[in-house]
Amino acid sequence: MQEFSYQIIENGTYCVVGYQGDEAHVVIPDRVNGAPVTVLFDKLFRGHSEIESVTIPDTVTDLGEFVFDGCEKLRHIDLPPRLVCLWGHTFARCGIEEIILPDTLAALPPFAFKECKNLKKVVCGAGMKKIHAWAFGGCEKLTEVVHDESVEVSPEAFHSKSKK
Repeated sequence: MQEFSYQIIENGTYCVVGYQGDEAHVVIPDRVNGAPVTVLFDKLFRGHSEIESVTIPDTVTDLGEFVFDGCEKLRHIDLPPRLVCLWGHTFARCGIEEIILPDTLAALPPFAFKECKNLKKVVCGAGMKKIHAWAFGGCEKLTEVVHDESVEVSPEAFHSKSKK
């Protein structure tokens, strides 16, 4: 069973705001009432440890905070080619091992891949400009981040934020 709930946003497109399901392979619809789905909202799949794959339509441009948080069995995901925005903690504590970021994505926010314990490789697209502090904090197996030499990488990009 896969059931989504939606909300129309200002530009006339739809945001997926809720998910109920128990399937390993999730497919997000690309249209609702004839309008494109462009946003996956905060915490959409949080804690759904059964999810192994998610098919995101090419219409999606934004992934909210904690969308895949705790999706421990999620090993690989193909991001849409029009993706322009990741919010903080998008992939926190999920099981992905490798990811290719599209050319349209200009920045990795803080904590984007926080504690992704299986993450080994990240390939940044041509549009990447900045990798913020703590983007890869706690990614113990991360050995390769491929990016253009012009990308501004925070000195703390690979550190975990210390508690004070």
